Amino acid sequence: MEQAFLALATIAVGVGGCVGYFWASNLVLDKVVFPARGPQAGRNIGRANMLRPWLFLLPALLALGLYLAYPVFATAWLSLNRNTGGALVFVGLDNYRAMFAEAKFWESLRNNLLWLVVVPALSTGFGLLAAQLTDRIRWGNLAKSLIFMPMAISFVGASVIWKLIYDTREAGQAQIGLLNALWLRFEGGVWSVILLRVLPALLLLGLAAVLAWLLWGQVGALARRGLAGRVLRGLGMAPGIWLVWVALSWAWGAATAQLPYGQPQFWLQIPFWNNFFLMAVLVWLQTGFAMVILSAALRGVPEETVEAAILDGAGPFQIFFRIKVPQIMGTIVVVWTTITITVLKVFDIVRAMTGGQQETQVLANYMYDKLFVAVDWGVGSAAAMVILALVAPILVWNVWTARREMR
Repeated sequence: MEQAFLALATIAVGVGGCVGYFWASNLVLDKVVFPARGPQAGRNIGRANMLRPWLFLLPALLALGLYLAYPVFATAWLSLNRNTGGALVFVGLDNYRAMFAEAKFWESLRNNLLWLVVVPALSTGFGLLAAQLTDRIRWGNLAKSLIFMPMAISFVGASVIWKLIYDTREAGQAQIGLLNALWLRFEGGVWSVILLRVLPALLLLGLAAVLAWLLWGQVGALARRGLAGRVLRGLGMAPGIWLVWVALSWAWGAATAQLPYGQPQFWLQIPFWNNFFLMAVLVWLQTGFAMVILSAALRGVPEETVEAAILDGAGPFQIFFRIKVPQIMGTIVVVWTTITITVLKVFDIVRAMTGGQQETQVLANYMYDKLFVAVDWGVGSAAAMVILALVAPILVWNVWTARREMR
């Protein structure tokens, strides 16, 4: 009861304070600073109207400066100092050199880059697929609600759910983990080969084919650009070529792998692949977000263009990839970059499921370990600045794109 009263009092004081501030600032501005009377009345009214928006924005600007801008500069300063006996000693870039010399930092950076490739692509792809399919079925709104429901779960709550899915018991005991319960049903027969070798290999080959098709479209665009445009686009195509090679190598690995049938697997302790099991949690959470935004964008595609394509003999896939997707490409990019920012800050999932062990460390977890476990403020702050350096350009570009579309 006491906590409920405190919450109500906080809301009342907060709302009342805002209303009182706006009322008092308006009164002072119009009656004291720029009074609308005398020979300067017209000019005073104009000045008051110019100043009023900034006066109303002042509390928000102060809050942003206190809780956003100041911590950035304070962290940058801490990254150049070392805590020695409770006192800060300026050491320049030594913290960055020490961080770059640690294998754990490069492991976390490598894992973050892997998350950046996989999670935004799968979340946006599944979200786009769900948006297109749910708009075409009778019970689409129910399906959207079920897909969006994980967004209501916290990252830690989702991690607990998926940790139970990956749970492992010793051989001979009843497996309560869903994944192991399914795994133990495979015994190396024909269905094991089809589901665990042929199907994954075909999916990876399909992914490689889609990426290669997209790259081929970029090759055609190279001829229509100048030298600088060709160089930039060629550099942008390099990661795509690498992804095609990775997909093909994984397809070969899936087709030729020798799988340990009949043995329960410790999924979160399998090097490299355990990162993908962690990524599945974030993909599950973010697919609903991508679906809602992209569904709204698909509904905004003019029906006239779709009808014209149908009259020209276009099939469903051609309509989707050549008519709808190009028209919502701006929204797809915004969704992609928003999920990318979330990925760069990922911490809860790794902390709750593996604690960064078994080669699953990410940058935010590395920063936490340095700041609060090792109490190394300098290196921890340097890791925070690396995360900021990765997030800031994407955030600025996202805001710039949104403002350009608004104009």
